[in-house]
Amino acid sequence: MSIRTRLTLWYTFLLGTTLLLFSLALYSVLRYSLHAQIDRTLSAQAQQVGKVIESQQIYVSQDGTVDLPQFDVLLNVFASPAIYIQVIAADGQVVVTTRNLGKQRFPFDENVLNTTMDGQSIYKTLQVDDTSFRVYSTPIFVHGQVIGVVQVGQAIEVIEDTLGQVFLFLMGGVAFCLIVGALVGIFLARQALRPIEEINNAVTKIVRGQDLKQRLPVSGTNDELTRLTVTINGMLERLDNFFQAQVHLSADISHELRTPLTAIRGNIDLLKRGAIDVPAERAETLTIVDGELNRMSRLIADLLLLSQADAGLSLRMQTVELDTVVLDVYRQARILAKGVNIQLGHEDQAMVQGDADRLTQLLLNLVLNAIKHTPADGFVRISLYRDEKWVRVQVKDNGQGIASSALPYIFERFYRGEDNQQKGMGLGLAIAQWIAKVHRGEITVTSNPDHGSEFTLWLPLSTNIKYA
Repeated sequence: MSIRTRLTLWYTFLLGTTLLLFSLALYSVLRYSLHAQIDRTLSAQAQQVGKVIESQQIYVSQDGTVDLPQFDVLLNVFASPAIYIQVIAADGQVVVTTRNLGKQRFPFDENVLNTTMDGQSIYKTLQVDDTSFRVYSTPIFVHGQVIGVVQVGQAIEVIEDTLGQVFLFLMGGVAFCLIVGALVGIFLARQALRPIEEINNAVTKIVRGQDLKQRLPVSGTNDELTRLTVTINGMLERLDNFFQAQVHLSADISHELRTPLTAIRGNIDLLKRGAIDVPAERAETLTIVDGELNRMSRLIADLLLLSQADAGLSLRMQTVELDTVVLDVYRQARILAKGVNIQLGHEDQAMVQGDADRLTQLLLNLVLNAIKHTPADGFVRISLYRDEKWVRVQVKDNGQGIASSALPYIFERFYRGEDNQQKGMGLGLAIAQWIAKVHRGEITVTSNPDHGSEFTLWLPLSTNIKYA
């Protein structure tokens, strides 16, 4: 079932339920009001008749017979075409009635007689010759004694017919409103969902055309659909960037692997042409092949690590003495310095939550990157500072520096500056930044061409450790 159909059905159901409940409530209130008005009228008439009877000279014989002289004339004064009155003695015999009753009489049962003889009044709906009457019976008191009952009645067929017509009108109105509401609901649902259909068609065209550079038109209504369009455009932009990154990644990987494979193939050809028989040439050739194989191994390992990072690789976090990690990186860097002066600058004691192996890899990548861009007579200085909430590890060199145009891109995968004359795969800084972010930190860099660079690793300080 489509959303349009569900919206229409829900809209019609809620409208119908609301109208039906309102109609039933209105009908019930109207019915109650009309019946209550009849009851009040009957009660008022009965009270007046009772007072007139009680004010007359009434004789009660010793055997209980009541004499109501000429009361039938007075009783007809209170009658009307809609009001009928009859008076019943204590023995249940009808004493007098109004002329409009004719030969008809209100039925008088034992329950009504007993109730009124006890001094209580009672309402009852009675049937007289297929006509419904609302009858109010109230006792007549003379000298504190109940001598009879006054019954005042009114036909309620007109009211019931009116209520029936009102009920039919309300139900017909509900049915009509449901039909109109359903049609309006279909129209509104179609109008409301038309932008979504347009978005769906546009996205389908973009996907089928494989042109992720296209964007959906954004309306100026600033409603939910506008925000959805903006979100989809952002998703398309990210997908396009990801797709382009994959294309570049594939091209970069192909380029990086082509160089060592070409070198290996060339040296193997040299061995085939006789270099294998010359010890010096054989050793040189195997050394080159071994170096290229190591380069390929590092490339594959770095790519595997970045792939695991994209898949959400979780590290083994524990309390790490960062100053110990810095000392370890310092010792390794001195071995790999290639003539560069490796210095250990300011060093504080600092504890962080992290993976010691990955933090070592991060700092070693920063130091090796600095060594690669620093001449043999230059220096690379490693410093550790502990602030109130953060730990800073600075790797400073006085090498060739980084051009300002290249600074925004140095942490991208396979990025290498156009003037970069050093060999490298452009993955070290990307891996270092990823490790920093996994540890809730980041790497910042400042550089001055021809005067060196300074990379700073920021990590949150472990607050549950007390320092001396």
